[in-house]
Amino acid sequence: MDLNEMLAQAKDLQARVADVQNSLDNITVKGLAGNGACIVELTGKYDLVNVTIAESAMQNTADNLSKIVADAFKDAKAKADAIINKKMSAATNGVNLPF
Repeated sequence: MDLNEMLAQAKDLQARVADVQNSLDNITVKGLAGNGACIVELTGKYDLVNVTIAESAMQNTADNLSKIVADAFKDAKAKADAIINKKMSAATNGVNLPF
């Protein structure tokens, strides 16, 4: 493989990764916690879209409610991470790149 071919492949890879990164704004995931008492919605770039807290969750202490919200965020982030990993793996044909 010559240098020009390697550069062309690198540019193609860069374009595919950029396309995936740009598409992450259009992905929304929902994280749940407290048996559905809290729902956190994030984009694929971890931007917060919405937080829904059930009326029944308001009876918790502030510490417990904070934990429920944090757990819902962690669930949403894990789901976003799984989607990101899948899309990036497809875009890079399995080549591990640091992101």
